[in-house]
Amino acid sequence: MTGRNGSARRYRVAHRTTYCYSDEVTSSYGRAYLTPREFPGQRLLSHDISIDPVPSDQSVGPDVYGNTTSYFHVTAEHRTLVVTGESLVEVDRPDRAPDGPAARPWEQARPTGATGPLAVEFTLDLQPPEITPEVRAYAAESLTPGRPLLEAVAELNSRIHADFAYKSGSTTVSTKVADVFAARAGVCQDFARIGVACLRSHGLAGRYVSGYLATDPPPGKERMVGADATHAWSAVWVPGDELDRTGYWIDFDPTNDQFGDERYVTVAWGRDYADVPPLRGIIYTDAKASTITVSVDVSPVEV
Repeated sequence: MTGRNGSARRYRVAHRTTYCYSDEVTSSYGRAYLTPREFPGQRLLSHDISIDPVPSDQSVGPDVYGNTTSYFHVTAEHRTLVVTGESLVEVDRPDRAPDGPAARPWEQARPTGATGPLAVEFTLDLQPPEITPEVRAYAAESLTPGRPLLEAVAELNSRIHADFAYKSGSTTVSTKVADVFAARAGVCQDFARIGVACLRSHGLAGRYVSGYLATDPPPGKERMVGADATHAWSAVWVPGDELDRTGYWIDFDPTNDQFGDERYVTVAWGRDYADVPPLRGIIYTDAKASTITVSVDVSPVEV
């Protein structure tokens, strides 16, 4: 669980996406997940999304998981579209008690309609299915009978980090978990999806989380503006206790072999990447070629 404990960190996030087309675009519909969430442990102090050309129609609203989504329709002809999200966010350091529900056998963390009705959906496989016999067997090596949940997830996290190589460009957003297993390589989105699939293969609730990870420069080096990137990680549901019967989620990051902390800025969560891509849309054009450039900067701000 998370709470304010005097170790909050504040960040200014700038996320700019630039699309360039070889011919005029006459109409562009877009949906963006660029607004960081608010929940205990994270506070959104300010946020703005700017779009160039200016949309003729624009709206903001929540999706089924409570994420903030922004819709826009650009009708002015254009060859370049720029979408920029700017946020000021404050994140607390998570408080993880060494005892409590996360220290109990992992089998007790399987949600039911009585213990975790809102978490049950996150135990279900995707369509088409992602849970294969290989995924189930891989997860079983960490989820041994009676093992404490947090200990099992920590080992699973470390194993994914060690067994799969980070290789930019090796996968696409439509790459299947089975393909990543075969290649033993991928990027953060793939590793987050593996973590989630492993949890679900044994009846645990796992969710896919999209956001940003604040990175510190090497000693003696200045921060490189725009050198950060969007990030993705996994989360496991933990049952509640006598004080909090609703349960809670613990973030873990297989890409970096660590649990989520005050460096992680959460934008959105869902069952899979397809639920919460930073941007998706439809365009009307005769253009034969296009490029996309993404620049992300997560700058620390004094609290």
